[in-house]
Amino acid sequence: MSADGITLEAVRSLPKAEVHVHLEGTFAPDDLARLAAQAGEHLPRPKDRLFEFEGLGDFLSFLDWACALVRSPAQLARAAYRFAEREAAAGVRYADLIVNPTHWPAWQDRLGAMVDAIDGGLREAEADGLPHVGLCFSLLRQQSAQEAAELVDWLIEARHPRVTALSIDGNEAAAGRTGPRFAEAFGRARAAGLHRTVHAGESSGPEGVRDAIALLGAERIDHGVRAIEDRALVRELADRGIPLNVCPGSNVALGLYPDRASHPIDRLRRDGVRVSINTDDPAYFGSDLHHEYLATARACGWGEDQLREVAKTSIEASFADPDTRLALLRELAAWHP
Repeated sequence: MSADGITLEAVRSLPKAEVHVHLEGTFAPDDLARLAAQAGEHLPRPKDRLFEFEGLGDFLSFLDWACALVRSPAQLARAAYRFAEREAAAGVRYADLIVNPTHWPAWQDRLGAMVDAIDGGLREAEADGLPHVGLCFSLLRQQSAQEAAELVDWLIEARHPRVTALSIDGNEAAAGRTGPRFAEAFGRARAAGLHRTVHAGESSGPEGVRDAIALLGAERIDHGVRAIEDRALVRELADRGIPLNVCPGSNVALGLYPDRASHPIDRLRRDGVRVSINTDDPAYFGSDLHHEYLATARACGWGEDQLREVAKTSIEASFADPDTRLALLRELAAWHP
């Protein structure tokens, strides 16, 4: 099937995982209006213009405002359930969900209660037939090495079965080089059996991707698209099979590339780099995963084979347990649009 023949329903039915998506970015305007009313706060701008952002910094400030509205376990559990509903509607079979406690002021000193509330919402979702979701707990680049160590200590001690990985995110351009600061924490996470995923190569150039691999032991890179600027790095990613969890719609919305035609995802793929498609912060960018697949396929001229390849990478790059990955790969092998 050619790109012209790919339909939204075909990509919705495609067995796939989503491995780069933030709980902080899944609140619809109605959700935020309801939460603001419950908190006695005003929306920062009219609801129909709520998601108009002036670059990455403005966007990250909005995340902080939105997450600060979530103050009770019931609200947090509802957010987790709503996330699983959104994933199911897009045909997602498994998701790794990133959560960064620094965005959630009501929960920063209550990590156990935070995980329990999210886990409760996700367990309810799974009981209703919605996809399984793993949690990647994330550091913010502006944090200190001590704060990173404290989070890793807590993750190791808690050993919550829902938490699969340590992550790091935030504005690389504003924070500067941070790989050396967090290398020890990521090394300890690795020794304890936690997976590692690192945001890099978005607001930083290829050097951020290199640090993520060399210093943080990243198993996969969230974004990573600016690796295209360094041919030796592209070859290393391809040779080592390190996946990039790419979010084309997010990159365009935040001005990293002017349009989808300019986005390097297909150049990276053709150079042998393993790439998956993800939404990053779907509510705020007005998208979901099957629409992202369709828009990317049309921009890149992909047909059935390319969609299958990218979906396969998403499953193999996921932190799902081996049995789940194997079952999803078998389902994908039997898929026909």
